[in-house]
Amino acid sequence: MGLLRKILSTGRVAEPAPPPPAGDVPEAARELRGSAQVRCVDAGSCNGCEIEIAAAFNPVYDAERYGARLVASPRHADVALVTGPVTRNMAGPLRSTVAAMSTPRLVVAVGDCALDCGEFAGGYGVEGAVADVVPVDLTVPGCPPEPAAIVAALRTVTGR
Repeated sequence: MGLLRKILSTGRVAEPAPPPPAGDVPEAARELRGSAQVRCVDAGSCNGCEIEIAAAFNPVYDAERYGARLVASPRHADVALVTGPVTRNMAGPLRSTVAAMSTPRLVVAVGDCALDCGEFAGGYGVEGAVADVVPVDLTVPGCPPEPAAIVAALRTVTGR
């Protein structure tokens, strides 16, 4: 009985909620009505942003409590979290992924490499930033961005 009492007295252990979203909310985000299905796309990153996205969905930051849920297929997704500079080999698949998403859809560029190619700028295999390949609705700067910043962007999308 001691373990059950300890569990009940401890409660939920999570980071405190970041401040509510402020600023401009994309029109497509208003149509999602508080729930977003999220598909992550690695367009050529170093994997640092993917680790932070995974941390944003772990029990500490718990992005799901704000209505964001990871899905495996772009056909089920409302939001694409795109990381890294878009390589020449990933430009076509990225366009196809965004085209396969239902409308309304949002594209969120995560990390400095997705915004301006970062360290990979000028590389022979780099097509360009995410905004050069597909339209971007929100950006999350940082190298890599903090999980709290990713959660804040997802809260902007869900409005929660």
